[in-house]
Amino acid sequence: MQLHQHSMSETISKRYFQEIDSINQYIGVEEFFNIESKLIFEIYHLESAKAKKSLHELIDILSIRFGKQVIKIVRSYFSVLSSIVARKLLDNQVPSKKAFAFNVACNDMIENQMKDAEFLQFADDLIDFFVYFIADRKQPTFRHQTVNKVIMYINDELENDLTVESIANNFHISTSHLSRIFREHVGITLVEYLNVRRVEESQYYLRHTNKSITSISDQFHFCNQSYFTRIFKKYTGVTPKHFRDELHHEFYRFEMTESELQNI
Repeated sequence: MQLHQHSMSETISKRYFQEIDSINQYIGVEEFFNIESKLIFEIYHLESAKAKKSLHELIDILSIRFGKQVIKIVRSYFSVLSSIVARKLLDNQVPSKKAFAFNVACNDMIENQMKDAEFLQFADDLIDFFVYFIADRKQPTFRHQTVNKVIMYINDELENDLTVESIANNFHISTSHLSRIFREHVGITLVEYLNVRRVEESQYYLRHTNKSITSISDQFHFCNQSYFTRIFKKYTGVTPKHFRDELHHEFYRFEMTESELQNI
């Protein structure tokens, strides 16, 4: 066993020094990690257009280095990026099981859904998914810490049947106090925010799964499909069916800003 490990170490070392000797012939390689650092910053700060440009620059460098093997290498690199983003989710207090599931889902998509002929389009789609997921999991920065904790709790428990009463009980405060501080800081009622988050999350299932609209409505605890359709259209401007069928519709996202009521 020790002999095998020693042999493997020697093999890796030999390959490393071969690469060092040849690396200067590949233009742009020395900039790879600088561009990668910029890419990660852009993903974390939800700058999807810039992130797509940076990722394409990295793919160009990989193409120069690996030639005909580039698709295989890019596939591996996409998996590395997914792991990096999963760790950022952990930094943002996402439960470890959800960060793990995110990483597994990304890798499954990379292995089974990425078509060789469309790997550049897949790169853009992957960035969109990273940004979409991180946006939902970023730490809120309202001045009232209970409001911030409630928002993170909702993010983690959204597929449970949440109500104002159940949330208030979880935080050991009255429903009237919770409703008041939430409206004062976020600018909408807690009931509205629950609907907003359910609509935001349901968009992903409509666009990226084969679940029926009724099933998605039940998953997010809308009382019936008709009510789901009405609420979904209120915020997105289209019905769930149109959102699923017409891929040009952009994802709706609620802008989280401190309410102006605080300044009155």
